[in-house]
Amino acid sequence: MLAEDYSHQFFDDESQHSLESHQSKKNILLKSHGRPPWYGENGLPISDAFVIGIAGGSASGKTHVAQQIVRSLGSVPTVVILSQDSFYKRHTAEEVALAHANRFDFDHPDAIDMPMFAACLADLKACRQTNIPVYSFAEHQRLGEAKYLYGAAIIITEGIMALHHPDLRSLYDLKVFVQCDSDLMLARRIQRDVKERGRSVDGVIEQYLRYVKPAFDNFVLPTARHADIVVPGSNNAVAIDLITTHIRRQMTERARHFRKHMVSQSVGCCLSTSDGNPVSKNLIVLPQTPQLKGIYTILRDEASNRQDFIFFVDRLATFLIEKAMEHLPHRPKTVTTPIGLDCTGKELDVKNICGVSIIRSGGPLTKGLQRVLSDVAIGSLLVQSDANTGEPLLLHVMLPKCLRERHLAVDAWVFLLDAQIGTAASAFMAIRTLLDHGVQQDHIIFVTFLIARTGGVTVLQRAFPEVKIVTGAVDEGLREAWLEHYNEKGEGQSEGDGRRVWIVEPGMGQIGDRYYL
Repeated sequence: MLAEDYSHQFFDDESQHSLESHQSKKNILLKSHGRPPWYGENGLPISDAFVIGIAGGSASGKTHVAQQIVRSLGSVPTVVILSQDSFYKRHTAEEVALAHANRFDFDHPDAIDMPMFAACLADLKACRQTNIPVYSFAEHQRLGEAKYLYGAAIIITEGIMALHHPDLRSLYDLKVFVQCDSDLMLARRIQRDVKERGRSVDGVIEQYLRYVKPAFDNFVLPTARHADIVVPGSNNAVAIDLITTHIRRQMTERARHFRKHMVSQSVGCCLSTSDGNPVSKNLIVLPQTPQLKGIYTILRDEASNRQDFIFFVDRLATFLIEKAMEHLPHRPKTVTTPIGLDCTGKELDVKNICGVSIIRSGGPLTKGLQRVLSDVAIGSLLVQSDANTGEPLLLHVMLPKCLRERHLAVDAWVFLLDAQIGTAASAFMAIRTLLDHGVQQDHIIFVTFLIARTGGVTVLQRAFPEVKIVTGAVDEGLREAWLEHYNEKGEGQSEGDGRRVWIVEPGMGQIGDRYYL
């Protein structure tokens, strides 16, 4: 709910809404308990997504097998089921006419845009975003929209040609072939194409005999030799169990205990010299004027009423954004004044600028950003702690359009908004997400109310030295504590269990809760 509150109203999501009626039912983004860290303390990715390729004849049960794998895995990180059907080539008017007359061969390898298929899969495997084409079976045409995908820890690719092209096979960590009786595949295809794709029974049978069966014999069945495991199209519970056991083992080997390392590596580190000046050129602290200290005094006071708290948070957010604006590129601009004289000043020299709020504590900073840049696009990331391990989990990504497309993201400037940097685990995950989308490191300006001097910010700066951090105060301590009766019960937790937390001291409390509740 919070994700929608802070994102839909701020950027153009028209393309996503228009996809709902067109996208293939086979392309599914499944979210479970969130995506754990996929990078190390140096900020670099340490593991790719785990990719499974599932091939087999038309209507052999490939999609069903993929869904069975997900169901058997249970609580898993984010999973994408990616269908080959999305990658049919764009057709000419003549080809569309042939397709409607059941005279176009969709089962030949040349019907698939293999280079695009491999490129999109390679991006997802490398933890980058991609934009999947949308194909309409009713129109027999690739549509003008694309489906944005990012953040999968496990990718399942399925299609009759999933194991045909060597560029695809090289991306798979596990290759599966689904074997099924030909008569059963024909019966399933008739039922599916008549019900879901508006075809006639005669048309389905004619197409099957003319194209589908020859393609299976010549192109699909031979790819079974590349498979690591052959799975029956039905009664395959044992095979599914073997596959899921292997996937769980692989995911366990890739797991990271990240937050604890962040805190331990920062112990003994100091952000400032003895006179209080920051040692990093990219850590910018607002001048500690009496006015600023007065604002922080009100915000730290637990007795401050909610109306005052909101007012001064909004005021402080505006100060911070104004300071952050100083680090954007500007160019000269000459204007004519009302008295007819030329005056040379400055204007922003950026192609795209946006904000990304780490929900929900980053939300209070958005009003300050909108006061300074009234038409700025604002997206959101939801990062929460695993109730069992305390590790950060990426649960939700809703980014502005200028970041969803890599060719735009490379020139974009981003204000990354969060209330404080304690262990810096959430900040790490947010910055890594932006880098995965193609944003340049020196185009990220992290804006925050507080940072902990002995927290993870020193590790954060070592990993991302070009990211600028703008803050209003540096607090002395970061204390480990145990939160009793934690209300987001995780798997294996019982009532009364808690979780480990890190508290910035003296701090401002739970800024998001104080602002919104």
